[in-house]
Amino acid sequence: MLILTLIASIILLLVLIIKFRVHAFVALVLVSLLTALVTGIPVNKIISTMLNGFGGTLASVALLVGLGAMIGRLLEITGGAKVLADTLINKFGEEKAPFALGVASLLFGFPIFFDAGLVVMLPIIFSVAKQFGGSLFRYAFPAAGAFAVTHAFLPPHPGPVASGDLLGANIGLLTLVGIVIALPTWYFGAYLYSKFLGHKYHLPLPKSFLNAAPINETAVQNPPKFGKVMFILLLPLCLIMLDTVLNTFSVMKLIDGSALWVESLRLLGKTPVALLITLLVTIILLKQQRSVEQIEKICDNALGPICAIVLVTGAGGMFGGVLRASGIGDVVANMLSDMGVPVIIAAFLISTALRVAQGSATVAITTTSALIAPTVAATTGLSELDLCFIVISIASGATVLSHVNDSGFWLISRFLELDTKTAFKTWTVLETLIGLVGFGFALIGSIIF
Repeated sequence: MLILTLIASIILLLVLIIKFRVHAFVALVLVSLLTALVTGIPVNKIISTMLNGFGGTLASVALLVGLGAMIGRLLEITGGAKVLADTLINKFGEEKAPFALGVASLLFGFPIFFDAGLVVMLPIIFSVAKQFGGSLFRYAFPAAGAFAVTHAFLPPHPGPVASGDLLGANIGLLTLVGIVIALPTWYFGAYLYSKFLGHKYHLPLPKSFLNAAPINETAVQNPPKFGKVMFILLLPLCLIMLDTVLNTFSVMKLIDGSALWVESLRLLGKTPVALLITLLVTIILLKQQRSVEQIEKICDNALGPICAIVLVTGAGGMFGGVLRASGIGDVVANMLSDMGVPVIIAAFLISTALRVAQGSATVAITTTSALIAPTVAATTGLSELDLCFIVISIASGATVLSHVNDSGFWLISRFLELDTKTAFKTWTVLETLIGLVGFGFALIGSIIF
């Protein structure tokens, strides 16, 4: 009965989102309520169960996503993205310009979301393509693939943050594992494929770009120095790594983990604190001639677009809380055990199915994590690294087979002026390669470690 309820709840969720165009947040809340009723959770505990799942997820996700969005917006407005791209292109040269654009997007994609990052970088990409010539695929797809990888694999993006929270993964360790897997995944799944596309298909510059008024080469009067931009991008990574390294030393008995100085340094490396410090440093370094009111407005504008994402993520946590309380997780764990399907493979398959069905990578990651969390909790012998590999596996499944129900599919096809058939043959394949390569690395990692 519980398994049938689980299947029915997923089908209902997809029907509401796909067929009836119900917002994912509303659909998740409604399905959570109905699932709680059907699975026999006491009526007087249903609301508290739902709110605990919702609030528990938001407690970690909202802080990280909000702070990350502010940092990304400040870098965007002050011209940090353009400085980053221009410097790397000058460093790598004309032949490696596509590689430089991809590296710039990987760095810039750490704090900024896929859609926003792509919109900021595309004018730069078009200008570089016009300067050096050749198929636009060579320049646009390495950058777009980089944003797709960071959006799916790395905190503080909502998908991996919510997944790590639901599965109990250490966010600092997840960040390190995500970086280690994201870099080769981007190279093999996005960059090399983009080179192949560039040789096989000639994609001209969009007419909208060619017919537009000349782009002002200096988006801001006093753009930040390259060193400042790199410092801002690397600061949160270094702080988060500090927490992870000290925790590892503590476990290995190399230092006293209960010492005040260790706990104080680890506090600085906790992801919310690391991002808060980075935001304050970003404001100081990039303030330039702007008033306090202007900085406040930039940060305020950064929060608007992420509200829907945060609510959907919290609702996914609500759904997971209901599933845990209902006992479905134990049943699924026993079923997977009887079938001999490893959790990491089941997580990838479920996430892939949800991605294909409803389009949103964030919804697929959050919902899959909510579904698989009780099973993970009931599975013995999983290490901290195993949890991180499962998160990457879920993120990989949520990346494959981008098609017409994915906003990213239309964003790429609209900006690059691709017809739907060509978008399927190029962008869908690139996203699928990223997902498969990422899953392959996660699976190998789980076997070795």
